[in-house]
Amino acid sequence: MAGPDKEDPVDTMAPIDIPAKASPPREKPLPPHKEEKPPVSTTTPPPDGGWGWVVVFASFMIHIIADGITYSFGVFLVELIDKFGADRGAASLIPSILVGVTLGSGPIASYFTNRYGCRAVTIAGAILASAGLALSCAANSIVVLYFTIGILTGLGFGLIYLPAIVSVSIYFEKKRAFATGIAVCGSGLGTFIMAPVTKGLISQFGWQGAMLVTSGLILSCILFGCLMRPIKDEKNQDQNGTAEEKELLTITNGKCQNGGPLPELLLNGSTISPMKPFSQQMGVTEGYSDVARMAMSHPAFLDQAERPQVHFGSAAQFGVEKSPKLSLSSSEVMGRKDIFYSGSLLNIPEYKKDPEQYRRSMLDCKEEVVSPSDTESQSNICCIKADSKQAKILHQMLDFSLFKDPIFMMYATSNFLTSIGFNVPYVYTVDRAILWGMDGKDAAFLLSVIGISNTAARLILGWLSDRSWINRLYLYNSCLVVCGVSMALSPFCSSYNLQAVYCAIFGITSGAYVGLTSVVLVDLLGLEKLTNAFGLLLMFQGIASVIGPPVIGALYDSIGDYDAGFYFAGSMIFLSGAMLFAIPALQKHLANKRPSFKITSGKGQDDMLTEI
Repeated sequence: MAGPDKEDPVDTMAPIDIPAKASPPREKPLPPHKEEKPPVSTTTPPPDGGWGWVVVFASFMIHIIADGITYSFGVFLVELIDKFGADRGAASLIPSILVGVTLGSGPIASYFTNRYGCRAVTIAGAILASAGLALSCAANSIVVLYFTIGILTGLGFGLIYLPAIVSVSIYFEKKRAFATGIAVCGSGLGTFIMAPVTKGLISQFGWQGAMLVTSGLILSCILFGCLMRPIKDEKNQDQNGTAEEKELLTITNGKCQNGGPLPELLLNGSTISPMKPFSQQMGVTEGYSDVARMAMSHPAFLDQAERPQVHFGSAAQFGVEKSPKLSLSSSEVMGRKDIFYSGSLLNIPEYKKDPEQYRRSMLDCKEEVVSPSDTESQSNICCIKADSKQAKILHQMLDFSLFKDPIFMMYATSNFLTSIGFNVPYVYTVDRAILWGMDGKDAAFLLSVIGISNTAARLILGWLSDRSWINRLYLYNSCLVVCGVSMALSPFCSSYNLQAVYCAIFGITSGAYVGLTSVVLVDLLGLEKLTNAFGLLLMFQGIASVIGPPVIGALYDSIGDYDAGFYFAGSMIFLSGAMLFAIPALQKHLANKRPSFKITSGKGQDDMLTEI
């Protein structure tokens, strides 16, 4: 056995004398005082460019393919009605379920995106959507298409659509409005391209061959999904250093665990010897168990006996454990409360004042969520076992407490009414034009008119919504009112030129419904409630999308024309826009009803006054 150093006066285990007089009761030691560290940056600012433009391109192409196929499905619908001899109400359930599942799967897509990242979810969604269309080629009834196209392809598009939006948001802040505007323009351009392409494929290969080619086109989204690279957290990588620097220096029984020499520690510029473990201080070098047994019989040594290893070194030299940092580069892309906000963050006063503080405030996953103890905690949501971070995101999107807010309920009702009529032109414009005697290719091109006008409108409306002199709520409402009026008057536009004019007006005004929803939500409810409100709105929109087209189809089956159906759909959209003009008055009324406190002097207590 090697002896201790000369400086150590204890050579062997000496007996310990216990005084006969009872010692005073041992007080429980106070927990060690933790120094408060100055606040550090816990987020990595998005690059607002760089690889982000590649992500914008990927999102743009995904919108072209996914939305282009969805909004041009009315071309397929004409063929399916003839093939299966189905009623229009029954056949229209196919695109209705497709859109409804795409929107309704938003919370599910959010959960998987937060857990696995945009890239993996987009790839999985592309495979699922493609498989659904490919299986449809073997369908022998409309009911089978409800499942293959409506559910499978709809769920696949839902998994594609949400990452295509949020992947742009995590790369941009100052230029987010411009980048998002470019990405979502793919929706209108896709409708412009896919309507005549689908008609040409059907003419060349039949509806089954056209669906098979379309399913192959969806697989190209896998390539675009691979371009959705997470942001590299270079800031945290620089702070963490190399793997060798991050390794803890652990000394056991006076020896480094990695076999290296003991480090030299500096105190006020002078070299000092490292502290020896408790076992060596007590003269025991054969093991720790003997010391532990002695310490258990002597409470004064209990604290030392509970620590079998001693860690040395400063954070700068030996890489002590650092608290985990929150970063936008992680797979938890849904952690930001403004992830669905499509406008420029320069419009938000908090961001302009202190961008770093704003980023920290926008993160849902605080330090307590990412702490090691919390990451092990599990929650069950809808029979799904999820860790606390995923559970929090999913719970936030499905938090029904927002139903108590009258402003949100009015806006949600408006969205529901808009969604009833929004998809009607995409589903029935081609069929109605053919019934009016127009050529099939010309009828399909009407959808292209909707698509290209919608593209231009999204760019213009996006630019207008960022102007400080524009009231975005009134802009949104006015577009819906004009959209509803034009749709209700469309049965009187029986010539091709007039139908093209109507389709252009619908494309322009309906762009507000898609492009301004998130920014108007923020104006009404604030960024804190955006994720919750957006998730609930997706549910409203999904349900209404399933209801709308089948109702119009049933009216055609019972009456024999589409006039009544377009009157109904137009009135729903008109009402959805007109009712929102009452929101400022409602806000004023609610503000007047809030209790106000008046502090009185003297003996009286504070009075609570409620203004009616």
